[in-house]
Amino acid sequence: MQVNPGKDILTAIDEADADLRRLSLLIHDHPELGYQEHFAHKTLTDYLADQGFHVTRHACGIETAFIAEYVNQGPAHAAATAGPLRSVGFCSEFDALPSIGHGCGHNLIAISGVAAVLGIKAAMEKNNIRGRVRLLGTPAEETLGGKRPMLERGAFEGLDACMMVHPGQFDVLYRQPLGVGRLEIEFHGKASHASASPWEGINALDAVCMTYNAIGLLRQQTLPSNRIHSIVTNGGQAANIIPELASMVTMYRANKNVDLEKLHDQIIEIAESSADATGCTVKIEKTMEYLPLNNNSPLTDRYGSYMKSFGVHYNTREVDEVTPAGSTDMGNVTFALPGIHPVFNIASLDGVREPGLSTHSILFAERAGTELAHKTVIRAAKGLSLTGLDVLLDAEFTKAVREDFERSKKN
Repeated sequence: MQVNPGKDILTAIDEADADLRRLSLLIHDHPELGYQEHFAHKTLTDYLADQGFHVTRHACGIETAFIAEYVNQGPAHAAATAGPLRSVGFCSEFDALPSIGHGCGHNLIAISGVAAVLGIKAAMEKNNIRGRVRLLGTPAEETLGGKRPMLERGAFEGLDACMMVHPGQFDVLYRQPLGVGRLEIEFHGKASHASASPWEGINALDAVCMTYNAIGLLRQQTLPSNRIHSIVTNGGQAANIIPELASMVTMYRANKNVDLEKLHDQIIEIAESSADATGCTVKIEKTMEYLPLNNNSPLTDRYGSYMKSFGVHYNTREVDEVTPAGSTDMGNVTFALPGIHPVFNIASLDGVREPGLSTHSILFAERAGTELAHKTVIRAAKGLSLTGLDVLLDAEFTKAVREDFERSKKN
């Protein structure tokens, strides 16, 4: 009888379709913000445990993180001579956005990872394939980034590759999310009566205004791929008091680490100069940093070949890499080990873009709960699972993945 573990993957995911749809809708209809995803955490971990995975709840000391893993040592005669156990990982996200719920479709990301590991586990069991498959439940992608502390605390150790997909309004193979940093800037001055004795005061709001305006001027001198955006979080308490405290938040983005660092240093210099000019003191805290995505070419191309066999069409890599994108903590993962983060169109199986549809919107949240969106994520999960199986089965492919990763770090 001919062995076809890839077919076993497709069959297993199809057989779990109703369960996956139920999980997606439960999470979609119960949106939770970052690090508060208690319902999603329980829903997913209970299901994975029932499916025979070894589940670590509250992983890495994070209340809503989890790790689900399945290991097969393979035939007894092969394990002794087969070398290190090849391992592949996938990420599930499940946090929502304030006010609009799953406007980024993380209910779909959640089940994409579940489907991918279900498929590989079934193929491993049926064909006695040696290896490890791991699902990482990564909270708070929209805010502080759960993948960063999980990475630091060893959740990704031992993996030959880690992959995930993201819903969107079009199909993108070589998605290029920007790196992003977030600075909380607080100026301290001196209060005084704004009419009777303004000369006695030191205006912290003036320092915020100078910083905000100088950043606006900086934009003209930065690369077209860079982004800087700010809000004022405290402008004072009353118009007749010279503000002794004022604050702002600035986010900056770039598609290369060197450009991200340059923007960071320029904004710091602007804030410190504004403090000097106004006589204030300044406190600056970097509260998050996501690195740009480091796409692994062999992994991306292999995933793309499977998706094309399912009827998906993509632009060229050159077009993909200049398509506007947000940022993700998956970027940090892809600088620690080989990874990918392609996008699938949730509104069409034929690549048609729905007018007016974009992520982080109420319309996108509505579309993320549709039957059509479910069909698109199942197709993407099959591509992920088949690519992950190749990592376990094909030593030459896994070697090429590692070599490309090492080259990318040097560049």
